[in-house]
Amino acid sequence: MKIKYSELIDQTLYFPTEEFNVEENNLKFHNIPLMELVEKFGTPLKFNYIPKISLNIQKTKTWFKEAFERNEYTKSYRYCYCTKSSHFKFVLDEALKNDISIETSSAYDMDIVKSLYEEGKFDKNMEVICNGFKTDDYLNKIADAINQGFENIIPILDNYRELEKLTESIDTTFDIGIRIASEEEPKFEFYTSRLGIGYKDIIPYYSQKIADHPSARLKMLHFFINTGIKDTAYYWNELYKCLRVYARLKKVAPEVDSLNIGGGLPIKTSLNFDYDYQYMINEIVFQIKKFCEEEGVEEPNIYTEFGSFTVGESGGHLYKIIAQKRQNDREKWNMIDSSFMTTLPDTWAISRHFIMLPLNRWEDTYERVFLGGLTCDSDDYYNSEQHINAIYLPTYNDTKPLYIGFFHTGAYQETISGYGGVHHCLMPQPKHILIDTDEEGNFTYTVFREEQKPEEVLKLLGY
Repeated sequence: MKIKYSELIDQTLYFPTEEFNVEENNLKFHNIPLMELVEKFGTPLKFNYIPKISLNIQKTKTWFKEAFERNEYTKSYRYCYCTKSSHFKFVLDEALKNDISIETSSAYDMDIVKSLYEEGKFDKNMEVICNGFKTDDYLNKIADAINQGFENIIPILDNYRELEKLTESIDTTFDIGIRIASEEEPKFEFYTSRLGIGYKDIIPYYSQKIADHPSARLKMLHFFINTGIKDTAYYWNELYKCLRVYARLKKVAPEVDSLNIGGGLPIKTSLNFDYDYQYMINEIVFQIKKFCEEEGVEEPNIYTEFGSFTVGESGGHLYKIIAQKRQNDREKWNMIDSSFMTTLPDTWAISRHFIMLPLNRWEDTYERVFLGGLTCDSDDYYNSEQHINAIYLPTYNDTKPLYIGFFHTGAYQETISGYGGVHHCLMPQPKHILIDTDEEGNFTYTVFREEQKPEEVLKLLGY
């Protein structure tokens, strides 16, 4: 007896979920009829479901609110959107509806801040956390904004030089933060993060350069580790190190009132994803409060910089299986009508997994396959997913087209691959649409960018 694809999913995965369900043999994402998108716009197709951005921001605010109430935490929580996750204007426009701050990482980010201000998206009270190693251009734009009255711009010092350059350029008092150079996991090729100032150097630096500074006021201590927020001994150990620095610093610098714990809240990368957001956030708040009480210092305002969690789950890519190649007795290659390297670069650069599901033919039998992209590069493939390191899809049939989708792809992929630029083997940028809802709750579709044309690519190359 042959088993249907739908039966395989029922046996092996948690399905349906709050994001996915199947109706009349076709997949829906947040009730969006994906096959209708394919019929209307074709493939390959990139989309962003805009309401998901606000939904995740509000979820996070609720988790922190409940954790604060449960732990009788008296200070405030501030949600910052990490712009480097996705710089698109439609992302910032939606995120800013939710009373948030933003975090920048480069000089051009400050031009985005200026553009949004001139458009009236926020006023000069907007809080902007400026992170990253700062070039002179970046520092000058930060200084210009502060001089123009943006009083809530907070440059986070990545090295000693930055305060000197800011002092030369800023005409008024200003707030600053310090980023802690956290220690990396043992498996890393280096011991300490290249970003920030070492744990042991922060107190001496404050005493020598900041305590008596005529215009700079230390407001924030910034902490972030690359592995993200996980319930591991490594994460809690690094958080405790950070809290020890905060407690020591607070005793000599009472003006420090905020702790920024960075980003790293994970997004769903499989249908069997299991992460207790409420537990982790409650535990972080509990540990911060407990540590501060033991040290006899005032607990800090808590800031987070969630980027991927804000925008990642809003994105998706849809492809058509255009052919199947049988390379030997065991390996079947389903070829998509695009490239993984150019549209989902994290799949080959860091072996990132995304949720992958067929859009149609759920009642057909299934087979084990590999997925290949169209470039001539041997790395342009996707060969592992949540199904025990294998991909199962409805059986290939020349007369019955099969479509697949990769979901929760909304963070980093476009900026890493070079949105609208020249791609490997001159693969064109797919059509990009935005999905929203109107006042009646109906879906609305807007073409944000058409598929890249040959003449656009040739012009970039000088032809």
